[in-house]
Amino acid sequence: MFHDHSRTPSVSSRASDFSLTSPIPPNMIFDFSGPDHSYPFLHSLQSTSYSAFDLATRKSPTNLEAQQIVKPENSNAIHQLSPEDIFVNGRPLNRKELIVLQSCPSPPKKLKPGNYWYDKHSGFWGKQGQKPTQIITPLLKVGDYLKSDASNGRTEVYINGREISKAELRMLKLAGVRCPRNWYFWVNEDGSYQEEGMRNIQGNLWRKAGLKLICALLSLPFPSKSFYSRGDPLVFDYLEQKAIQKLLLIGCVRSGTSTIFKQAKIVYKEIPFSEDERENGKLLIQRNLYGYIGTLVKGRECFEEECLNELKKKHSYDETGVTGCGDGNDEKTTYSICPRLKILSDWLLNIMESGVLEAVPTSNLAHAPLIDELWSTAAFQETFNRRSELERLPTVASYFLEQAVDILKPDYKPSDMDILYAEGFTSSNGLSYVDFSFTEPPDDDDIDSDDLHDFLQSYQLIRSPVKGYEENLKWLEISEDVGIVIFCVSLIDYDQFFIDSNGNVVNQMRFNRTFFEKIVTHPTFDQIDFLLLLTKFDLFEEKIEQVPLSLCGWFDDFHPPPNHTSSLGQSGFHYIAVKFKKLYSALTGRRLYVSSVNCLEGSSVDAALKYVREILKWKKEEGEYWDYSTDESFYSDEDN
Repeated sequence: MFHDHSRTPSVSSRASDFSLTSPIPPNMIFDFSGPDHSYPFLHSLQSTSYSAFDLATRKSPTNLEAQQIVKPENSNAIHQLSPEDIFVNGRPLNRKELIVLQSCPSPPKKLKPGNYWYDKHSGFWGKQGQKPTQIITPLLKVGDYLKSDASNGRTEVYINGREISKAELRMLKLAGVRCPRNWYFWVNEDGSYQEEGMRNIQGNLWRKAGLKLICALLSLPFPSKSFYSRGDPLVFDYLEQKAIQKLLLIGCVRSGTSTIFKQAKIVYKEIPFSEDERENGKLLIQRNLYGYIGTLVKGRECFEEECLNELKKKHSYDETGVTGCGDGNDEKTTYSICPRLKILSDWLLNIMESGVLEAVPTSNLAHAPLIDELWSTAAFQETFNRRSELERLPTVASYFLEQAVDILKPDYKPSDMDILYAEGFTSSNGLSYVDFSFTEPPDDDDIDSDDLHDFLQSYQLIRSPVKGYEENLKWLEISEDVGIVIFCVSLIDYDQFFIDSNGNVVNQMRFNRTFFEKIVTHPTFDQIDFLLLLTKFDLFEEKIEQVPLSLCGWFDDFHPPPNHTSSLGQSGFHYIAVKFKKLYSALTGRRLYVSSVNCLEGSSVDAALKYVREILKWKKEEGEYWDYSTDESFYSDEDN
């Protein structure tokens, strides 16, 4: 099957730079919690007014209470909040309870006046009528008893007498906890749980495989390890135990591997690119822009010369025998530009011919308006319309040319889309890695454990540098434990040619085939599945209508049937896919998976990588079936 898929003064760290007359930043924090710096808290005690009854009835604090009192995490917050403003389980707190609550090892974060519920046995804490938001220190004597409707649950499943929310119920089911209706169970402070009224511990909630990620996805709290690491040695987190599936992404120049890798970072990472990467991307994009403009300038000059020669020939053979324009220097054509822009054009050509394009002052405000004007001329637009005749002007050039003025400004900051389109954006050390997982939670509440494990699986996409592929395969040593190889081929390479080191003209698609053969037959990839991603299908659909596929000798037998229901592009894609599948089968005796992908669309790359996940899942199930089918109990006497 084929799948389409107002500024604050800074404080110096040096004592010599600090001045007593300098204003203190409002966010500067002083820690007075040490034994010699308890004055703020003593002041709070002295400034507190107590009645005679309070003093007469005040008990000496226990050791735990004393520790909590002398080590407040934020004494200012205690002064800002009044005890009567905080309701816990329907009852306002007194001053002692507020101090205990805010001074415990794991207090509620950003506590504000309001109504809260608290399960002292498990440590769950939340706003009244809502699901839990935190897990605080358990066994605190604050507030009233926990009510069954504290979190406004409608699930008929109870934890420590509270009817839990739908999100909690889903969390339990995903963790493999049996939750029938009208079921009551007890959760202790360490996470151990049991059916209410029974003695047998059924398990530990916080040690459930993958629960930390599940809680994050469902916006539920997860405790620190100190809550569930007492006693027995800590069970390692499931995601740390489970091996990361490595996916090797390879392909020739302009095959789309760089775009797919960047797209994966954008789709799956909260911060896809660091500030250093964006700054490097800015310089790269600005240099690339000058290169695109230079290529068009050179092309415009060639096209103008062609037109002038045609005009010269025409006038030379005029019936009147008059040449009209003499040498044609004053003749105007569609590709002519004004003298002011001609100066800029000549400057760019000199830079390109000297081979020092990287030395161009990229952020040049003087050039930006001229370049914008140059791009807007009819001569440049006509040249751009004939870009297929120019030397490898990439399709992304127009994206950057249309915003040239903004790109050449000093304060330009590339967006994620700019970096996605940028050519030559690679990691500094050659190899590029991105760890990711498919973060959408399963839709089915009755998902089984196998599907849950697939959902929680982590992946590492590895992209090796393109340069050196053909000459040296030592980089394949990193690929010994990859789960699958993703090989990319650009569909529009069939009419592209280049001159190799021996001076021979080579078709790019044939070169892709040779490289493909070299990779799939490498001993490192013995018995490793391959997914062939045919990229740039949208451009291929346009090109095949104008340029015959048979221009590549390997595709000389492409003869689509007339009046076929599929488009020419679909027929061409299917034909090329079959070509590679037959080649792969002949070389390895195995099945090749094939899919198309539009690298510039995040949804398309996401679909392609999810297809990788399915392939790995099928491979796993196939192995499990083989192990089962070769068991001696599978055979009966009648089969012998």
